[in-house]
Parts: sequence; structure tokens; C-alpha cells
Amino acid sequence: MTGGNKKLRYGFIGAGGIAGAHLTELVKRDDVELVAMADIAEAGMLRHRERFGIEGMYADWTEMLAREDLDAVSVCTPNKLHEQPTIDALNSGCHVLCEKPLAHSAAAGERMLQTANDTGQKLVIGFQYRYHPRTQFLRRAFDGGQFGNILFGRVKALRRRGIPNWGVFGRKDLQGGGPLIDIGVHVLEMTHYAMGTPRPVSASADMFTYIGDKPSDEIESMWKGWDHETYTVEDLAVGRIRFETGAVIHIEACFAAHIEKNEWNFELMGDEGGGSWDPPGIFRDEHGHMVNKAPGWLGQGDIFRRKMHNFVDHCLYDTPSLAPGEDGLAVQRMLDALYRSADSGGGEVDV
Repeated sequence: MTGGNKKLRYGFIGAGGIAGAHLTELVKRDDVELVAMADIAEAGMLRHRERFGIEGMYADWTEMLAREDLDAVSVCTPNKLHEQPTIDALNSGCHVLCEKPLAHSAAAGERMLQTANDTGQKLVIGFQYRYHPRTQFLRRAFDGGQFGNILFGRVKALRRRGIPNWGVFGRKDLQGGGPLIDIGVHVLEMTHYAMGTPRPVSASADMFTYIGDKPSDEIESMWKGWDHETYTVEDLAVGRIRFETGAVIHIEACFAAHIEKNEWNFELMGDEGGGSWDPPGIFRDEHGHMVNKAPGWLGQGDIFRRKMHNFVDHCLYDTPSLAPGEDGLAVQRMLDALYRSADSGGGEVDV
């Protein structure tokens, strides 16, 4: 699909909160037409119809894909339901922006990527944090040789008490896991991207559940009232990933832990320099001194705006995507390996 006066006819599979974040940015584009939405919950679709003027409403995504002439689709369903809607949309001739993570398993992700390759359609993953100016700052520093060879990355996505009380975030059967696959994936993918996306080769992890499977009434938290009776995911995950370059990542992710404060950060350490996301900085030896470099201005985050505009430009004008499906599959393989290791007792497994 190329430019000109053509509009990208856009549909949604899933009408939850994340769809609203997509719509808020898409509605600003003159070259996007918001056409239809599919979800089993009519109430969510009605809210989006009222706010954004989407006329087409379907209870079944296959009916939407069959009846509407769509060019692109956002898949905004629970993780377990990423695979089939994405494959169906690709087969119907749509480009797809699939929310993170790519899928609930690497095998599912491989089928999604294979379908994209077979159909020639574009598959992009909703990794909005790689569009953040801080992430771009560190990736460009890596590309410019500021770090040399990356030796180690430290990844933290930590909440002191932040178990979601909506959706299905506590159900492993629908999500594939807990904080590691939900919030850890963001900081992991940023780190992997900033260090040049090397190929992972092995991983090990341990995971613990000790708060989420208990009632939430007694302790204050970000969101009280989660469903502890269906909570089957980890509260805390700690893991280690090794790459073919010799680099190693250590990752920590939690919905709930006895820590001082929430943390959302990654650090890189290389043989020529290091970097940090929060606060953003580069650390090197220069002119016989240890030097810390901090950017004077990085601009606003507006990561959803950048994500959605990059996807539209990728579809309509063939500009490069910052979050291709291949990167999503690499991250999914790391997540799979970490969960497999934890399930088998914490030993090292192949990615």
C-alpha cells in the first residue's frame, strides 16, 4: 500500500482500554478511516462508537473481517487471543498491529510470523516504550559505539503493590503469566532493543506467588479488590538471559513485593561505557576521567502517538517499523524460556 490520497481503513479486534489508547491517536490522522470493531462485550464498543464515531460493531471478528473492507487491524485482546485474530486478519489482507506481548507462547508467535511472511502483510508489535525518547537516546548511543560490546543489562519492572483488579491479568491460562509477561516485557524489550537485539541462547528463572492469591482488603494497594481466587500467576519473577554475543541480562518483575518503591528502569554495561534509562545517562572514561553524560532535553514521551503514527506510516508509506514482528518473537522466546525454567525448578534452558 502506498501513499497518495488513499486512507487506511482501520478495524479493531478487542475494545478494552488499550484500544482506546490506539483510537485516541488514530483519530488525529486525516489518512485513517475508523471503520469497525469486534468484541464480545458490546458496552466497550458503544463507548468507542460514541467517542470516535466507529459505526461497524461485531460480536465476532471473523464476521467483521469478512464483511468490512479493511486495510489494517489492531489486535487488543488478552494474550491467549492474540494468535488467531492476528492470523485471520493477515489472511484477510490486513496489516496488523498486535498489542504486546506477541502471543502467549513462542510457538503461537512463530505461526503468526509465518502467516505474515506467507501473505506479505505487515505485522508490528505494540512495544510503545521503544519509541520513548530515553530508549531512542540509548539505542543511538549503542549504534554510535558509546558502549562498545555490551556485557550486562539490568532490567527492573517492579511494583510494591500493583496487582491489576480488572481484566484477566491474574489468569495464567489466558495471559501466559503475570508481571513478567505483562510489565516485565516492556522493560525487557527496551533493553534488548537498546543493546542491538542480539540472539538469546539460554535462560533461567525463579518465580514466587505469596500475595496475589490472598484477599486484598487488609493492605492498601494501587488497585484493591483483585480476584485472588482465580490468581494463578507469579507475584515476583527473577531471571537471567544469556545471548550469543556473550552478554547477559538480569531481569526482575513483580506485581507485588516488599520493596521501598516502584521501579521502572534498565541499565546497560559495556566494555567502553554504560547507560541508564532512568535517569537517562551515559557513563564513560574520557580524557583520563570518569564522565557522566546527561541529555539536556529529550522531548516529551508521547509514546502511543509515536507508536500509532509509525504503524500508519509503515502501512501507507512503507516507512520502517521500529517494532517489527521479528523483535516480538525474539522477546517471546525469552519469556517462554524464563517460564519454562521456573516451572522446571529454575535450571538453565535453551531459548
